[in-house]
Amino acid sequence: MEEKGKTQRVIVNSHNPNLRSKSLDRTARSSAIRFAGLAGLGLSLLLCSFPAVAQSRQTPSAPEVTSPLPDAPTATAPVEQQPDQHLPGNINGTIVDPSGAAVAGAHVILTRDDKFPKQEVLSGDDGQFAFAGIAPGPFQLTVTSELFTTQKVSAILNPGENLILPQIVFGLATEATQVEVNVPLVEVAAEELKVEEKQRIFGVIPNFYVSYVPNAAPLASKQKFQLAWRTTMDPVNFAITGAIAGVQQATNTFSGYGQGAQGYGKRYGASYADLVTGTFIGSAILPSILKQDPRYFYKGTGSSRSRVLYAIANSVICKGDNGHWQPNYSGILGSLASGGISNLYYPAQNRDGATLTVENTLIGIGETAATNLLQEFVIRKLTPNLSRQQQTNTP
Repeated sequence: MEEKGKTQRVIVNSHNPNLRSKSLDRTARSSAIRFAGLAGLGLSLLLCSFPAVAQSRQTPSAPEVTSPLPDAPTATAPVEQQPDQHLPGNINGTIVDPSGAAVAGAHVILTRDDKFPKQEVLSGDDGQFAFAGIAPGPFQLTVTSELFTTQKVSAILNPGENLILPQIVFGLATEATQVEVNVPLVEVAAEELKVEEKQRIFGVIPNFYVSYVPNAAPLASKQKFQLAWRTTMDPVNFAITGAIAGVQQATNTFSGYGQGAQGYGKRYGASYADLVTGTFIGSAILPSILKQDPRYFYKGTGSSRSRVLYAIANSVICKGDNGHWQPNYSGILGSLASGGISNLYYPAQNRDGATLTVENTLIGIGETAATNLLQEFVIRKLTPNLSRQQQTNTP
């Protein structure tokens, strides 16, 4: 288009009045026009090739790099990429009868412990079934057929995995056999803990020590310390500690610290030390030793009276790692230990020894009961970071 345009401009310019002489005959005029056109075409080609020539003259050639090791390969090894933690996978399996023959038409139901709905398929003529595009995490399969007993399979699908399950062998209807792939409880607890660490009141304030799954897997010792660390190092708790220190400064609580920036710093340090010692001793160290669960298990069902009694009782009882309810030795002893340690850094004139420590422990039990009541009736509705499976526990 550029060449054509330039040619046309030359042709137009060639028809200027100076060339329109009456003395030129028709043949001379035609030759002049043809000559002007050819000249314009040559000029256009010259102009089009000029930028490339200029660029080739202006762009310096890259210097030749010589390697000190001429025989060394120049290709670099590809960087290994970590798999996407949300990458879906596939689940495959085969269903056979007690003789080993394939079972066609068996009903296979896939259920999850999270927000995903259940899925259903039928086994083919070769007894095989498959679920594609499944999000990673724990799942359970329920396999049923008219002539055989129901079978259940539980497992965990890793991100991007093509999971092939062991053969599912049906038993006769008179038998009570069941095929199950046992999932370590620590892995189930890890998945549930990831959800709990996202729970925040109004989407901001940490609400980690509440389980909205009533039959949640018990936490391993390492996971109890992980939750305590996650709580004490949360930025929001740093801000809350600062607010508490500010109120103490304004009311001249612990007057032995004085006022000013130095007094505020001491109050802040003391408040944060209370948080760290109380959380780690009462929610990690003692629960690990005594095999107790430091979390509050949301009830959410039953009459209001039963839920009130349940919330109050959970200030002095807790669920053990064995799933049985027992006295909350971890919480009570943790509060006493934290109060005793606080005597090391609170001002001498503000210490009352063992009496104050016991009084503060009793006050702490009352505060825990009040917090549990809020958890049971209010906080659950103010915590938006919950999966659909957790929301089903709300009455």
